[in-house]
Amino acid sequence: MIRIAAISDLEAITGIYNQAIDAGFQTAFTERLKTEDRVGWFEEHTESYPLFVYEDVGKVVGWLSISEYRHGRGALRYAAEVSYFIDKDFQGKGIGIQLLMHGINASRILGYKTLLAIILEPNIASAKLLAKAGFEQWAYLPRIADFAGIECSQVYYGLKLQ
Repeated sequence: MIRIAAISDLEAITGIYNQAIDAGFQTAFTERLKTEDRVGWFEEHTESYPLFVYEDVGKVVGWLSISEYRHGRGALRYAAEVSYFIDKDFQGKGIGIQLLMHGINASRILGYKTLLAIILEPNIASAKLLAKAGFEQWAYLPRIADFAGIECSQVYYGLKLQ
């Protein structure tokens, strides 16, 4: 079941994100996050920029956020960024595509014209998921990320909604 996240979900959301940090090359963060440090991020997700969770038998096993792209730049007001993460024990079960399609539909309803996803190049599973949802590669930032001396590129994927 997909629903709007509640503050009580923040610990699970942070735990899932920390799994991605631990796995490496799935987020540009290199150190685990604390739940209390994510409250401000959580509060940025309002009706205009929702945060969704995927719940399986009462447990949050994935999440997707729609975030402002390039804060304060009025010409970009119809663009939003989507991010998503799935609990490692629930990956490969179709949860990612369900969350992503839900986020696409919500973005259309909210009036966004463009949806962006920014991933690290080694994250092949995410690139495949984005392609399955209709995203195309729009930009490539070579060797911009550095993980203890291992460089990798960042890739922008985009989807026109209108």
